[in-house]
Amino acid sequence: MRENKNIMQIKHNFSLKNYNTFGIEAKAKSFVEVSNTSELAQILKEHQNEKLFILGGGSNMLLTQDIDALVIYVNLKGKSILKEDDDFVWVQGNAGENWHEFVLWNLDQNFGGIENMSLIPGNVGTTPIQNIGAYGAEIKDTMVSCEAMNIKTQEIVTFTNEQCKFGYRESIFKNEAKNQYVITSVVFRLTKKNHKINTSYGAIDGELAKHSISNPTIKDVSNAVITIRQSKLPDPKELGNSGSFFKNPIVPRAVYEKAHAQFPDMPHYTVGENEVKVPAGWLIEQAGFKGKRFGDAGVHTLQALVLVNYGNATGQEILNVSKDIQKTIFEKYGIAIEAEVNII
Repeated sequence: MRENKNIMQIKHNFSLKNYNTFGIEAKAKSFVEVSNTSELAQILKEHQNEKLFILGGGSNMLLTQDIDALVIYVNLKGKSILKEDDDFVWVQGNAGENWHEFVLWNLDQNFGGIENMSLIPGNVGTTPIQNIGAYGAEIKDTMVSCEAMNIKTQEIVTFTNEQCKFGYRESIFKNEAKNQYVITSVVFRLTKKNHKINTSYGAIDGELAKHSISNPTIKDVSNAVITIRQSKLPDPKELGNSGSFFKNPIVPRAVYEKAHAQFPDMPHYTVGENEVKVPAGWLIEQAGFKGKRFGDAGVHTLQALVLVNYGNATGQEILNVSKDIQKTIFEKYGIAIEAEVNII
């Protein structure tokens, strides 16, 4: 037990600057790293009457204040093949595994289904919370189940894909089960052959065409996605950011048509019979925010969806920029855009 205590040393007044991809300087009242489910259960049990804050890859949050709680950094590593048949393989990734490295590990074995989500920042454990997605693919397409520890009882519970109640950047973990569980591992069913190649996003086809690839493999698709993302999105290690800051708004068709009548160049994607998705990046760029800088907070020069920290911006300064964008977009287009990033 003493050895475990040493491993799980609780640190106080701990800087979180290196634990959030925005690179925001904020302090945790106290901080502990757990590397397996036994340690996680022990910490949750011993500190059940304290305020707790669960931290994963730190890629989908904006810290606007110090965290007056015990921050539990979930660093559970490990990935494995659970079972397979002729066509499919069931692969498990533990919560602390870097998502992109997990994608590449599967691609190295020719396991398909998550290649379109290459280079998305964050860890495996947070992917079901947001139902992350990119270039025509979402977690819900391949996720079979995830295991999560009940914060109060320390019981491990399995959530099936259906039980996760996935929506666009939504899941049960952002709604009725919010702050009740810590996801410890995720299982995906991936293809071993007859891969479903998805190049429906024009940018992927264009990138493949540059290399004269007409019959792409899943690795080709991944490489194309990586190239596209690197050309548009800054590396958080070089420029603090959290990827796409805003969700693409889904609005009633009547709202879109009213805006479209005034702005006929406005792109859109039909969602069901009566709803339309409008690219938030287009709205923000057309409103003149792309590349704008407000002190050390700003909007990226190449991708208007990405807010950035040029060095010493506070979380509040970045939040103020986001609110200014939201206000301007609503006044100009009558369309409300929501943050995809969690504001802490």
